[in-house]
Amino acid sequence: MSILRREILGSPQVVISGSVVLFLVLVAIFAPLLTPHDPFKTNPISSYEGPSAAFWLGNDDFGRDILSRLILGARVSIGVSLASVSLALLAGVTLGLLAGYYGGWVDTLIMRVMDIVLAFPTVILAIAVIAFLGNSLTNVIAVIALLNIPRFARLSYTTSLSVKSNQYVEAAQSIGASDGRILLFSILPNILAPLFVQVALSLGAAILVESGLSFLGLGVPPPNPTWGSMVSTARRIMSRQPNMVIWPSLALAITVLSFNLLGNGLRDALDPRLRKR
Repeated sequence: MSILRREILGSPQVVISGSVVLFLVLVAIFAPLLTPHDPFKTNPISSYEGPSAAFWLGNDDFGRDILSRLILGARVSIGVSLASVSLALLAGVTLGLLAGYYGGWVDTLIMRVMDIVLAFPTVILAIAVIAFLGNSLTNVIAVIALLNIPRFARLSYTTSLSVKSNQYVEAAQSIGASDGRILLFSILPNILAPLFVQVALSLGAAILVESGLSFLGLGVPPPNPTWGSMVSTARRIMSRQPNMVIWPSLALAITVLSFNLLGNGLRDALDPRLRKR
């Protein structure tokens, strides 16, 4: 464990990207305390004003402070991502473990359902479900979780297949340990490494999906600010006020890139073959 910790903390990619992710999460948590102005307060007189001493990033079409809405948008985007991926992790790992451990008709039923969900294009399925259920915070979280469940299920399924044939699992079965205890204490701890990597990658992908839905007007409804809706609003006046597009796009790019780099860095640190290279 100490060697693994040293490998993770010794990776500049993990340390830098992890620090950025931690900073963004803290911004999302304390967003109401960090906003310099009321992100919902409109002021038509100052509409489309550029950066100033009072409003560092300028004002949008309703005269609202862009910086304040950008900070509050981090809470929505990162909060939706964390909630949806957490739900997908719980459901997907449970289904994958059950399919890999029991096999037979349980394996066939669970994995064929996962294949059906994966057969649909991600964005098309998300748009269809949101259009049917309506756009709300709860529905957006549920849709993104649904899209990520098959990935965690397939990953936990394939890794549990290789783990369940090990001797310590057979030893637990021979002493009469229950199936639940075997799954929780013998199999699950030994498949956590790839799951950590998938969580980091899925968080970045979830933010992209949420931003895409918000860009199309199917995400979290206004007046709640999201990075995707800010870009969607600003694209119509990009030539007049380019900073309205630049800042939310830059925040989105940095966040997704940080999660992806964190996932790749964890993969390199947790995989012994890649560490040797």
